[in-house]
Amino acid sequence: MEEYTLVVRKPCFGLPTTCPSCLPVFFYLKFANVPFHLDYNLTYPDSDKIPYIESGEYVTYNNEKGGIIERLKEDCIADLDTELRSVPEWISTKAMISSWLADAIKYELWLGTDGSSAETIYYSDLPWPIGKILFLKQLHKVKQELGITKDNSEKIEEQTYKRASLAFGALSSRLEEHNFLFENRPSSLDALFLGQALITLQALPETSVLRSKLLEHENLVRYVDRLKTEFVDAGSSSSVPNYPSSAAPRRGPSNWSSKPKSKPKREKTKEEKSFKRRSKYFLVAQLVSVVLFVTLMARADDAEIELDDDEGYE
Repeated sequence: MEEYTLVVRKPCFGLPTTCPSCLPVFFYLKFANVPFHLDYNLTYPDSDKIPYIESGEYVTYNNEKGGIIERLKEDCIADLDTELRSVPEWISTKAMISSWLADAIKYELWLGTDGSSAETIYYSDLPWPIGKILFLKQLHKVKQELGITKDNSEKIEEQTYKRASLAFGALSSRLEEHNFLFENRPSSLDALFLGQALITLQALPETSVLRSKLLEHENLVRYVDRLKTEFVDAGSSSSVPNYPSSAAPRRGPSNWSSKPKSKPKREKTKEEKSFKRRSKYFLVAQLVSVVLFVTLMARADDAEIELDDDEGYE
């Protein structure tokens, strides 16, 4: 079989990557026995193209329709769900993991805790001012995605934790003491949930509400520990390369250090050329967007103050 390169965000918290979009893809490839090695991209902390996979002329990005796992199925590279995708309970479980638990992870990383885990995962390799400002920009984006306002923040928080608790309970009942969630064999749902659960248990602080709710279900914790031991710890020496330091970051998506130097370079696709070209302007573009963001937020605050003053005169 042809070997693939999976490009992800950096490893931290004892995991090969702690990005919620990347870790499930890592496990999916492991479950499907697809040969691959990891590479890390530190250039684009907020890119929706990461993770992505390449092999020869084949490249698929995370932001393509359906995401990487669905593309792997469509392209006949790896499909673990052939006999399951028409099962009603499998469909409802997938919806629950992809929505309720995915939103809960997002909420907890950016809003439910002090945000230090999210900063470590995404921005710790950037200079402090830029990393901090990009963090605040992403925090604002997350609030918009989750529909959070000043008026409904408490309601959203309560709803998020309630749904997560129900989801953990349903998964615990579904799993019982089986090895996997459905038919005692791995599927994409195991990859999705395992990635979410490991980030919850290892990246979130002990004070995390989401973490405490997961710990209430001992069979889920055993399931996570067993699969981590089998697919991460046992293969860590061969699967995870040494993490490049922030002093020497990757320049672009096609610079694979693990490829033999003697191997002739293939012609880059238009998408790859465009993706690499962006690296030259990344910091400038981010600074401009941050300035615009701060300016717009300041204008919005001024407008609110003026409105409050007008109401005071009435």
